Amino acid sequence: MLIPAWILFAFILAFGCCIGSFLNVVIYRMPREKSIVSPPSSCPSCNKRIAFYDNIPLISWLILGGKCRNCKARISPRYFVIELLTGLTFVGIFYLFFYSNLRAGMPELLGGGWLIYAVTMCMLAAFIAGSAIDLELWVIPLSICWFVTLAGLVGSSVSVFFVDFNLISQYVLLPMASAKTAAIAFGALVGLIISLILLFTGVIKTSYAEDDLGPDSEENQPVYNHRLEALKEIVFLLPVIICSVGFYLLVKKNVGINGWWIDFSQKPVISGFFGSLFGYFVGCAVVWATRILGTFAFGKEAMGLGDVHLMGAAGAVIGPVFVTAAFFIAPFFGLLWAGIQMFSKKTRQIPYGPFLSLGVLIVIIFHDWILAYLTNMFYY
Repeated sequence: MLIPAWILFAFILAFGCCIGSFLNVVIYRMPREKSIVSPPSSCPSCNKRIAFYDNIPLISWLILGGKCRNCKARISPRYFVIELLTGLTFVGIFYLFFYSNLRAGMPELLGGGWLIYAVTMCMLAAFIAGSAIDLELWVIPLSICWFVTLAGLVGSSVSVFFVDFNLISQYVLLPMASAKTAAIAFGALVGLIISLILLFTGVIKTSYAEDDLGPDSEENQPVYNHRLEALKEIVFLLPVIICSVGFYLLVKKNVGINGWWIDFSQKPVISGFFGSLFGYFVGCAVVWATRILGTFAFGKEAMGLGDVHLMGAAGAVIGPVFVTAAFFIAPFFGLLWAGIQMFSKKTRQIPYGPFLSLGVLIVIIFHDWILAYLTNMFYY
């Protein structure tokens, strides 16, 4: 590149910190059902609008000493931490993709690598926001997961216009589907549409539906038969399972449909779309299966539906193999946290979303090592 590396890294860091500043808005406003666009930022204590010179990422917080200029109310260190963490993540992944030897086959930044980087950073930035909200409120806004899922579907579909399709497939830079996995993904999509129609028409019921009395007091809290609620989720998933298996078998056994489907599904754009879609369903499946089995085994809700959507979104970006690996890596972070708690006087449970997000980050960093390990395991 013609631009000196230090200038490029400084720009990426500053840009990432600005994204982190926006994520702070998302973290505060989204779970409170406020617009993330307007009004402009203001102090939560005195409601005074924050001037532009007091809203410079990292710098303003340090200059103000973590206090509002007007009312001197304390500004949470979280704002500084999120901005710094996001900036460092942007720089770290940029270095990983374009300056290190850890990612084989990655095209140059202006040779299409920018798209892979952009999709990856959309996911990681969204997961930073989702994890922060989860840590505070024990909930992951589904709109964050849907945004990442859309980024993955669009990115994988259009990537072939910017990066050689064979390069993407060989090095698994983004999800691409074979004719078989595309058939499963298509059938699952049809089944999901059927399930959603049945849900919205009231034919099947939502699990853990809110009680009419509301959650304002303990006596108003609904009491659930958790195994019955898990059974409702199985009913919801049945059309997805039946249609995915059914269409796969139809394509496999019908010679005429098989030939047409191979020609159609292996067009680069279609393969990218179904690859991302298949990754989405696999990401959802590994968490949802754990949730349902855990609920039946322990008689209480195991994992949250937000975790299901989070890993589905991750699968849409990193694909079925790596999202599964991330799911099995995440518990090690949980064990590490438990170990830390053993040596701490204060014990605090934290939700599972941040552990899942860390698992996704790990598979992005060690992408090639994981791919080589799994290839050797299953093909030799």
